[in-house]
Amino acid sequence: MSQLSNPLDNDLTAAHSASAAESHKTEQAAAKTTTGVAEEMAPEKIVVDAPPPKPNYPHYRVQPGPPFVLAALDPNAFEDYGKKKHAEDELEKQRDRLQDLQERLYAEHKRSLLIVLQAMDTGGKDGTIKHVFGGVNPQGCRVWSFKQPSEEELGHDFLWRYHQRTPQRGMMSIFNRSHYEDVLIVRVKQLVPEEVWRERYHLINEFEHMLTLNNITVIKFFLHISKDEQKRRLESRLEDPDKHWKFSSNDLKERLLWDDYQAAFEDAINNCSTAYAPWYVVPANKKWYRNLVIARTIADTLEAMNPQYPPAEAGLENVAIPD
Repeated sequence: MSQLSNPLDNDLTAAHSASAAESHKTEQAAAKTTTGVAEEMAPEKIVVDAPPPKPNYPHYRVQPGPPFVLAALDPNAFEDYGKKKHAEDELEKQRDRLQDLQERLYAEHKRSLLIVLQAMDTGGKDGTIKHVFGGVNPQGCRVWSFKQPSEEELGHDFLWRYHQRTPQRGMMSIFNRSHYEDVLIVRVKQLVPEEVWRERYHLINEFEHMLTLNNITVIKFFLHISKDEQKRRLESRLEDPDKHWKFSSNDLKERLLWDDYQAAFEDAINNCSTAYAPWYVVPANKKWYRNLVIARTIADTLEAMNPQYPPAEAGLENVAIPD
């Protein structure tokens, strides 16, 4: 005798199939967005007629997968520019591009850009902000510096205070230090156990992926200087009374932990450089070269994003301004 099918079983099978199909659609939608952003994160393939560009910023982009060794990159590199004056005209050109593209991003009001700057002490984060972004419209750009967290911030998850400062649509935000401090200083200073900071790599990747899916493009720069260059810059601050305000005796304590910080940066870069939110490790002993590489990278990325001015109101050709 054949068994009769149970209507309840049929309903459950149909429900499971519908749920699986829905999950697949959701995964496909996220994958499509991620793939599109990943293509923009290799902007030289979209906007450069004859790659590699000059400066060759793709060379400094850390690809996911093969381990990156920080010590293998010469912080004194500057390609064949020779001297600062050879790069000044090119930097001005890239700054002009940034101004134009930032205006289009602001006017379009659909997407935004988050730029993360990390470095050792004296690495040049402030100088980069001044010399690369000095000409952009302040209405469309915000700079956020993150210091020791407050009691309120400590009462939340470690990403809470950073998420509040991510850019609105049309905006460009610069993080002068960032969420990566929570896998850097907390590791080196042993402020939290290893099992806490180690799981944060995954949480950071998920956080940046979430930003990407919400139309926030994320680019991260590590400004790579040598230990000798750091010493020179610290000595310069001591020798110039106008720079004394920049010097802190704590800088000397941090300098003793140079190797620990280098290891922490290397691990953060290796664990968190993704196709959709890549790390660039930029040689930064030569400040002018650092500025040029970063300016060109951001300008090309914005051009690959291709923000557009909104369409004009209909009938403007017939408008006459009254006296």
